[in-house]
Amino acid sequence: MKRTALTEPVWQYLTNVNRAEDPALAALRAVTAELPAGGMQIPPDQGQFMQFLVRFLPARRCLEVGCFTGYSSLAVALALPADGRVVTCDVSKEWTDVARAHWRQAGVADKIELKLGPATDTLQALIDDGQSGSFDFAFVDADKDNYVNYYEMSLALLRPGGLMLIDNVLWGGQVADPAVRDADTEGIRAVSRRAAADARVNACLLAIADGVHLCHKL
Repeated sequence: MKRTALTEPVWQYLTNVNRAEDPALAALRAVTAELPAGGMQIPPDQGQFMQFLVRFLPARRCLEVGCFTGYSSLAVALALPADGRVVTCDVSKEWTDVARAHWRQAGVADKIELKLGPATDTLQALIDDGQSGSFDFAFVDADKDNYVNYYEMSLALLRPGGLMLIDNVLWGGQVADPAVRDADTEGIRAVSRRAAADARVNACLLAIADGVHLCHKL
């Protein structure tokens, strides 16, 4: 079995061969990298993968659990048609103010609806509003100890045939270390086990970026 280690030269080759990052995304990535929590930002190759999935579906309604500074929601919005919409949720006004500014600069602010507050409250409100089964794509990238809750609620909101992408499921390798038992790591392990055994989805864990679990709702 052959594996290629993602060394810096290999990652740079991948970056160079992929389509060039949109200037709006590159600008946001540069700003976010300067923040103390900048390491939480997804890398550009993952953003391109998400855009590929959104276009392939094709998606019009997208859900995001965990916005941070808006790179992933911006990537998705840029890939959507003119009538496409993203509903994204986060608890931080500071981080999402950065996101809002860059969405406006990229000309996609009208495609993105930000809901500030605990994601479980936002998702439950969408379900209570009768929006179950109405989203084409969901991206889960928030507090890891709540991942199983986010999985279940996002799955309810996805339509049959929709896709969910769960981020950070390799967690820097910590998920493979049995000595690591903190709530975040256990939350990631739990959602990965749930998705792998769930008859409601086709699921595949991929070693993209920090690991993504791709779930196709049946």
